[in-house]
Amino acid sequence: MNKEELTTSIGRNSYLANMKPRKKNVWEGSLGMTMRLLGVAFLILHSSLFISCGDMLDTESELVEFEKDNTLNHPTDSVYSVLGIIGKMQVIADRTVLLGEVRGDLVNTTDAASADLKRLASFNFAEQNQYNAVSDYYAVINNCNYYLAHVDTALQRRGRTIFKEEYAAVKAFRAWTYLQLAQVYGQVPLVTEPLMTEVEARRAMMQERKGIDAICQYFITDLTPYADVDLPRFGDINNMESQQFFIPIKALLGDLCLWAAQYQEAAKWYHDFLTDRENPITINYANRITWPSVSEFTRPIDSYSPIGTREVLSFIPMEERVFDGVVSDLNNVFNSTSENNYYFQVEPSTALRNLSASQTYCIEHKTSTQTDTIYVPKKGLNQEILAGDLRLYSNYRTAYTSRDSYSEYSSDIQTIYKVTRSYVPIYRRTMVYLRYAEALNRAGFPQAAFTILKYGICQENVIAHVDSIEQASAGQLIAFDPNVFTKDETIGIHSIGSGDSHANAQYVLPMPTSPLPTRQDTIDYQIPLLEDMIIDEMAMEGAFEGYRFYDLMRVALRRNDPAYLATPIAQRKGIVDDALKGTLMEQRNWFLPLP
Repeated sequence: MNKEELTTSIGRNSYLANMKPRKKNVWEGSLGMTMRLLGVAFLILHSSLFISCGDMLDTESELVEFEKDNTLNHPTDSVYSVLGIIGKMQVIADRTVLLGEVRGDLVNTTDAASADLKRLASFNFAEQNQYNAVSDYYAVINNCNYYLAHVDTALQRRGRTIFKEEYAAVKAFRAWTYLQLAQVYGQVPLVTEPLMTEVEARRAMMQERKGIDAICQYFITDLTPYADVDLPRFGDINNMESQQFFIPIKALLGDLCLWAAQYQEAAKWYHDFLTDRENPITINYANRITWPSVSEFTRPIDSYSPIGTREVLSFIPMEERVFDGVVSDLNNVFNSTSENNYYFQVEPSTALRNLSASQTYCIEHKTSTQTDTIYVPKKGLNQEILAGDLRLYSNYRTAYTSRDSYSEYSSDIQTIYKVTRSYVPIYRRTMVYLRYAEALNRAGFPQAAFTILKYGICQENVIAHVDSIEQASAGQLIAFDPNVFTKDETIGIHSIGSGDSHANAQYVLPMPTSPLPTRQDTIDYQIPLLEDMIIDEMAMEGAFEGYRFYDLMRVALRRNDPAYLATPIAQRKGIVDDALKGTLMEQRNWFLPLP
């Protein structure tokens, strides 16, 4: 069976339910089955790793085959192994969202929240916490390291390198996991070889730890040669397109460069990813939520959920049943369910509500004789949440159900539509565009960055809203195929929730009150103010998805200003928590302690 035939077979089954291993003790695993590990490649690093490596390996276990028995030189070996790495990523999937969201300013924990979630929100890491398990990240990494060290990259069939796509995909998994580690822990050991013995593990964990910049620099170099390699195609698995299980390398390179303050390079990678000839990625009118008319400001037409299938570019698939593997618990954290007796654990914060309400929704109203701009009032609406931007409203609902005072069920019901049990998103198209805008702005192209927010970026809008000097300087960084990216099919991201932003006279690129001596002085004035607008847009667009703490941290590090992170988080409930702000003014408190 060749790889194409194998993946077709995979597609017929639910997570390889009917697949059998090619030989004894080769890992059968994929999503959906509790299976064995592939040799020492798939060692699970225990949380004691940083204290003692004695429990890291169990050489007597039947889960282990020795290195000499496991050369990955057959298509079935490779496919099983790659899907096995995805299975390990399921373990850290929920954590990726919760560590980025609960520690930010966009949600509050409720009385029903677990003690561990409350400790995350208050940055109290003195006690053991289920979300602080660095071994789970290194389990992914060690799997990747083993695969990269043992897959037969020279194997060809019909003149084509068999494992090229899988090899590149595994490198991306490893780089992405290390970026998560660096964001969560600040400094971590950089281990790029498989750990085969306890001695090797102890030596690796004792080496000098690398910070975010060093991690990013390493993986920029490591990934760049594979930027143009296609993602693997394993067909449909459990009714999901398996190509979305993999991380787009160009988008990841953009993230790595953004964190490493290589802004032009970041903009280039994001641009190249978004404008790929085979799969261009656009933002159009299908994404937005609108009022039903220019006069009836009572209820939008329908709910809009930007986490839909078309919007998600890459995700970690999760299991539907505990029997099959790792099931996401995010639904029980964010929503009222029968499993949690309708007691949700986090809710939108006052800070998010205030940010949403502070936006101005406008409608461009055209008649046969004129065009008017109508600004939606913020008072007199039938729901307070309808004021300003509509994205919070479109993704969030509450209800009250009368219960007996002795009932074990909550009377308050909450639904956040972004949250799904099926998968945990890694990349969404709008968030990639916003990071592209962040990179362009920091690269010295604020007009182009603002065009992404207000008008939508395409060649026609670049010509209309970016002056000739910036166009010439940015060059290919803002070049778009006019046959694919058209003005009629492109909108500014702010328009997704705030109406016809292109017609909003209040939504403008910041300008100094009086002319500054040089053009560069004006650009330097604009960059931090526009960056604030971009970060606000990221909050409204990416709320509940786990980006917020890291977005604040990235800018705070860039500006060497801990208050950029500390102040909004301390004010998440609408009033300043002085103790929390004091904690966060010390950068070392941003990171979880290594066990």
